[in-house]
Amino acid sequence: MSAAATPMQPVRNAMTIDVEDYFQVSAFAPHIARDSWAGRECRVEANVDRILGILDDGAVVATFFTLGWIAERYPQLVRRIVDGGHELASHGYGHLRASDQSHSAFSEDISSSKTILEDIGGQAVRGYRAPSFSIGPANLWALDALQEAGYRYSSSIYPIVHDHYGMPDAPRFAFYPNGDQGLLEVPITTVRLMKRNLPAGGGGYFRLMPYAMSRWMMRQVNQADRQPAIFYFHPWELDPGQPRQQGLEWKTRFRHYVNLDRMDGRIRALTRDFAWDRMDRLFLGAP
Repeated sequence: MSAAATPMQPVRNAMTIDVEDYFQVSAFAPHIARDSWAGRECRVEANVDRILGILDDGAVVATFFTLGWIAERYPQLVRRIVDGGHELASHGYGHLRASDQSHSAFSEDISSSKTILEDIGGQAVRGYRAPSFSIGPANLWALDALQEAGYRYSSSIYPIVHDHYGMPDAPRFAFYPNGDQGLLEVPITTVRLMKRNLPAGGGGYFRLMPYAMSRWMMRQVNQADRQPAIFYFHPWELDPGQPRQQGLEWKTRFRHYVNLDRMDGRIRALTRDFAWDRMDRLFLGAP
């Protein structure tokens, strides 16, 4: 289960990308109708190709949690991810929060996305990440559904306090929710300070904080906890030229657009400052 390093080993971290386009983020759902997605300018293919280039430059392999909706429309992109030596994992089909779905609807979503990705990518899909980290105390049944659908691990819980998600009392590092050798949950990385879990695993926090602060927090996890950091970001976070959505409240607008122009350099810095690997290799022992 554990990817913790011994005192003599360097700690490898998990670089993960949630493959979705800018108009699919949960915070935009009240403003962008799902039936308009197909007619919108799609930028995900160019943005993922840019990420693949950055990873290749840094000799980094990563895990791409990919929407089935994206895979169906850009099958060659999925194949480029696999051909680059990266792990293909599921982000569900259409970026619906797990907490907004019934048990049966969720089971259909995770099964269909797994099948689509495996058919296109030609490799087993072992991992899943819920959109917006939407598995928490009220829907832990979703973890059982993932195991029943054939997933080996989930990275869907963020043990922090947040206004849209979070399970602050969850373990900070990889654990088996059912206390057995079933589905493994691998939470997004936090640092424990002043009796609180502080977000240290990427996303908007990574864009907002100075890079030196994020680097310090990840090093704390590697050096003090001797655990791998789980870092995530989205393709649209490297795209300051994306269309600007109108009518957003100030908090949503700030969270989405802050420091997009700095992400390329910061991701490149991460590839130099830390050692990286795929989730399945770190936590499942995959070759």
